[in-house]
Amino acid sequence: MVLPSKKEEESGLSSYYNNKTTIIQEARVFNESPISPRKCRALLTRIVYLLYVGETFGSQEATTLFFGTSKLFQHKDSALRQAVYLAIKELAVSADDVIMVTASIMKDMQPNSEVIYRSNAIRALSRIIDPSMAQGVERFFKAAIVDRNPITASAALVSAYHLFPFAKDVVKRWANETQEAVNTRSSSSFFDSTANSRGGGYLGFGSAPQPTTQNTITTSSYCVQYHAIGLLYLMRQQDRMAVTKMIQQYTGGKSGAGTVLKNPMSICMLIRYTAKVMEDDPNLQRPMLEYIDGWLRHKSDMVNYEAARVICEMKNVSAQQLSKAISVLQLFLSSPKPVLKFAATRTLAALALTQPASVATCNVDLEALIADPNRSIATYAITTLLKTGNEASVDRLMKQITGFMAEITDEFKVIIVDAIRSLCLKFPAKHASMLTFLSGVLRDEGGYDFKRAVVEAMFDMVKFIADAKEQALSHLCEFIEDCEFTKLSVRILHLLGMEGPKSPQPAKYIRFIYNRVVLENATVRAAAVASLAKFGVNSIDGALRKSISVLLNRCLDDVDDEVRDRAALYLKVFKEKQLAETYVKEESVFSLAALESKLVAYVKDPSASTQPFDASSVPKISRSQAAQEAARPSTLETISAPATKVSDAPPPPSAAEKQSAYAQQLAEVPEFASYGLVQNSSATPTQLTESETEYQVSCVKHIFTDHVVFQFNVSNTLPDTVLENVSVIMQDQMEEPSLTEDFIIPLPSLTSSTSPSIIYVSFTKSEPYPIGSFACTLKFLSKELDPSTGQPEEDGYEDEYQVEEIELVAPDYIIPNYVTFGAEWDRLRTSPSVTGTFALSAAIKDIKDACESIIEVLKMEPLGGSETPTSTSVHTLQLSGLVAGGGGKVVVRCRMTFSQGAGVTLELGVRAEKQEACDLVVAAITG
Repeated sequence: MVLPSKKEEESGLSSYYNNKTTIIQEARVFNESPISPRKCRALLTRIVYLLYVGETFGSQEATTLFFGTSKLFQHKDSALRQAVYLAIKELAVSADDVIMVTASIMKDMQPNSEVIYRSNAIRALSRIIDPSMAQGVERFFKAAIVDRNPITASAALVSAYHLFPFAKDVVKRWANETQEAVNTRSSSSFFDSTANSRGGGYLGFGSAPQPTTQNTITTSSYCVQYHAIGLLYLMRQQDRMAVTKMIQQYTGGKSGAGTVLKNPMSICMLIRYTAKVMEDDPNLQRPMLEYIDGWLRHKSDMVNYEAARVICEMKNVSAQQLSKAISVLQLFLSSPKPVLKFAATRTLAALALTQPASVATCNVDLEALIADPNRSIATYAITTLLKTGNEASVDRLMKQITGFMAEITDEFKVIIVDAIRSLCLKFPAKHASMLTFLSGVLRDEGGYDFKRAVVEAMFDMVKFIADAKEQALSHLCEFIEDCEFTKLSVRILHLLGMEGPKSPQPAKYIRFIYNRVVLENATVRAAAVASLAKFGVNSIDGALRKSISVLLNRCLDDVDDEVRDRAALYLKVFKEKQLAETYVKEESVFSLAALESKLVAYVKDPSASTQPFDASSVPKISRSQAAQEAARPSTLETISAPATKVSDAPPPPSAAEKQSAYAQQLAEVPEFASYGLVQNSSATPTQLTESETEYQVSCVKHIFTDHVVFQFNVSNTLPDTVLENVSVIMQDQMEEPSLTEDFIIPLPSLTSSTSPSIIYVSFTKSEPYPIGSFACTLKFLSKELDPSTGQPEEDGYEDEYQVEEIELVAPDYIIPNYVTFGAEWDRLRTSPSVTGTFALSAAIKDIKDACESIIEVLKMEPLGGSETPTSTSVHTLQLSGLVAGGGGKVVVRCRMTFSQGAGVTLELGVRAEKQEACDLVVAAITG
């Protein structure tokens, strides 16, 4: 490619030279006669460059260029032909009718074609053929995979890899050829084949003409094995047993000496597949680990490192299993190769988080790397030492870190700050030196991620180290005086509002906060007003509250309406204690998922517009729970190629998100349109069958105002059987039934491919909170599938399948709800209440078991960390919930005592807004 000069770039000639319109106009060079190879190569290079930098061609433009390029197939210039293939491969994505050049490409795929054409033709063909045509070119690909030339074989293997998602069945038939490619013990070099009649050298230059033959010269790369192993795994990845056999076949025994794999990259791939098998099936961990231990002694550094890394990243790895891997990494620490030192220090730094004692054996070698000229290596070495060192070495390490902080990038600064963040919790007595260091780097230049990491570290010190709180808050106050990041300023102001009023001298923070009202943007000013209000409400000093009222009065003239509104709200709140409890001191917030679901249902319900929205029916969560939900990662797409360190899967949806999903699902069923808003749904489905049975059934209970709907999730695991007219027959076991069956919504058909599917059974309630037990039977018409046509046979037979009983119990009507227990318990002191004493079951061994059992039975929100007992003999568990259907709030106090002879004794205290809620809680405990 002819690169433009600096003068051309400055004058704008570069943008003209690589302009899409200019290139399309110049495409007429493809039609010139005679063709100029030099001009065509230059233009093709510019087309590929544009596609590389993200430029897009329209369908018509791409098609014009594609077929213009295809005219160059007749030219004999080898370099031009290579450029043609490269352009065709890239343009095929957006051009139309690309399949028309298949014949021209397949001419170059013939075994007697020149090597340089054949591999390029294979790659291009895999991009342009339709998936339905894969079978037609199968013999060409099979022949190419076992070709003695490694370039041709690699091209065929990689092309098969790209074809696999679209033509799985065809590519899987190439397994024997792929295995043969892996087992090849010698490969011919790309530069050894005798050229065509024009000459014997590369691209036709060199010796005199000779007959077209292919010699074999052994090459040491064996790259074909790397591509073949990848394709074999792709074919077998859904069959764990086949993958295990493949690993056993190519490992070459415990020492690895007998393996046919000569390419280090192919062995690294095999190590990753081994790690994936170990993770999926813990029973195979021991034999697989023996193979990996054997690879620690391989002659290739790449293989040694990959094996050591896999062992270090294993779940629940023991110190004994780590010893050999750490020895290998320790040798790398003293290697003259920077890449080996970097890889070893990075792996040891990650391992030190969970196994600091094992990594401590490398401390002497890591100390030597602190002065390494490569600052990336030095950074990982010092962060590892911070995690593995003792308290005496902290001050020395902090001085060494300060020396090179200015020389490293923000990315590595964040790594160091995170290490110090964990270190300050490990050695709280050394908080002074670490806080001094953090405050110093906070004043240095840096981006948002770096500053955020430092602020988070200080937040942890405020939260977990009481002696560091005052000093850390002072440093944060100084930082917001000159903070350029709005998000950080808002978070620090919020922390000052929460922690400042609890300090011995809260007034000293007011100046820093009010400065933000005067000097900052509207977002920070609003946060500062909220922070001032917390000082005013939570302070016991009347003079301070009066001073804050004066400051908030000044904010009433702010140019921003949010700031003015907040100031007016808080001034009103100061005058009424109840408002202060609700709007400033309240620690709970609405669950956003539940609030959204209720609001959507309210807006869609035409009859709801006549009455105001009932916010009391929306469950609340604590602010810490809300912060966790806000930080939840999104679900990302995963790729089929395995990695040893599997990223953590996104956390399961919260209870409120499940409720929202169920509500949306039920709204799409026409039969339930008149039922109104679903008030509560089971948090987790109740399993009614064993997981190994041929038919699997689980149940979710949905509570409406006047109805109860049972949702049965049914799976058919028999691939050769179809179930028709599938329904669930429910029989109430109570002597006086309080539910009347309305209808069943059956499944017309259920196969293994359509499983799981849903059956609904609806009941009408005769009282607000009915309870009961139902015997359930799965009823269906069973038919065999014709293996030749895949269609069900005409004849079938009626069958029934008994499943476990399903119970409708009191906790099905209770929704977990966060409140401040002390305030709520006092508020309900004149409301309906129940008190009782119970001796818990002998199966409950201690108070911790009792707490877990009570929470599981009542399905209420534990408050204030009371779910974790601090004493083995006496404990008080605090719970809160919201009763569906307008039953109001309910709070429960469980006082427990434990003695060896008597077991656990429970004193249950219940307070609620309605008597029915108290009765439900007692029924759950006694039931």
